[in-house]
Amino acid sequence: MTTEVKVPVLGESVAEATIGQWLKQPGEAVAADEPIASLETDKVAIDVMAPHAGTMGQQLVAAGDTVVVGALIATIEEGAGAPAAAKPAAAAPAASAPAPTPAASPAPAADEASAGASVLSPAVRRAILEHGIDPASIKGTGKDGRITKDDVLEAAKNKPAASAPAASVPAAAAAPAARGEERVKMTRLRQTIAKRLKSAQDNAALLTTFNDVDMSAVIEAREKYKDVFQKKHGIKLGFMSFFAKASVLALKDIPAVNAQIDGDQIVYHDYVDISIAVSAPNGLVVPVVKDCDKLGFAGIEKAIANFGKKAKEGTLTMADMAGGTFTISNGGVFGGLMSTPIINPPQSAVLGLHRIEDRAVVRNGEIVIRPMMYIALSYDHRLIDGREAVTALKTIKEAIEDPTRLLIDL
Repeated sequence: MTTEVKVPVLGESVAEATIGQWLKQPGEAVAADEPIASLETDKVAIDVMAPHAGTMGQQLVAAGDTVVVGALIATIEEGAGAPAAAKPAAAAPAASAPAPTPAASPAPAADEASAGASVLSPAVRRAILEHGIDPASIKGTGKDGRITKDDVLEAAKNKPAASAPAASVPAAAAAPAARGEERVKMTRLRQTIAKRLKSAQDNAALLTTFNDVDMSAVIEAREKYKDVFQKKHGIKLGFMSFFAKASVLALKDIPAVNAQIDGDQIVYHDYVDISIAVSAPNGLVVPVVKDCDKLGFAGIEKAIANFGKKAKEGTLTMADMAGGTFTISNGGVFGGLMSTPIINPPQSAVLGLHRIEDRAVVRNGEIVIRPMMYIALSYDHRLIDGREAVTALKTIKEAIEDPTRLLIDL
């Protein structure tokens, strides 16, 4: 019996997606609810699951094709198919009949590498080419053991010691004569990011205001309570929860920063849903921590940690990305000193965080060393005046420099 596999419902207002990659090939065995294909929507990647166990049948569309909800994309046949790595191994002895024993041993490793390469995303393949890493040597940490871009970058850190002998090989000196390039189609997610950011530049009157923050008090509080906090709540105490709570104070005081423009109307929100920019293998995503004004530090930290894990595994859902009234983007984790972040439409403001570094500052007439961070607030000047933006950023600065304000709502 043949079972049709169709594009599942992708989420509210999402009608189409792109076939990112086929995770199973025709003739391979599939288990019930096993991912057979990955779909890329405008916001997240979604796996298509096998409706029951059997053998992968026809693939009716190719990777990169656009499909709509309910479209037929593949079939599942009855019976047990061959494992992905078993098919090439069966052919190996025939190709090397005179010496079957030596030929049998390298086959599994080659098959494993081939199978692993078949499920690499374009971003991962590009990273592998850039760093010259053998995918077979990388242990994937993504969903179902898939290799992520972070896995490639981690492997690249350990590459110099292993690749040192290759640098002395004379044949390598002739390599520069061969210059190549690779053209990779943009993923649907990357296309959407590009369109939204360019739209924000074209349609909003963007302006950025800056300030700097003395992180001494937050660092001291975190160091003092981090062990007790983790023991009680089962999650590490990070800096992001402090900035989220400080942002709540600012947004409550300056409602325009938490509002958005809808046609000729301004929509004010009496709640604070903060979008947290998270780096995922396929690009930047912004899952939403809802009701930050009602959550405590532990609730915010748990939500952020959960989103980070899901982003790395590629399991973020449309519900995780929906909504958001304000965004926080932390470029400091990558070493950024200063930036002018772009707002996340239809939101009207975004807070940019940057790296912490010791700098000389004046306190009480004396030059002292303090751990300082530049913070930036980009905003839509059509809705938010400069006074409001500066006041909001100053409120965040004061709350971080004196965390007691977070407790007494000041």
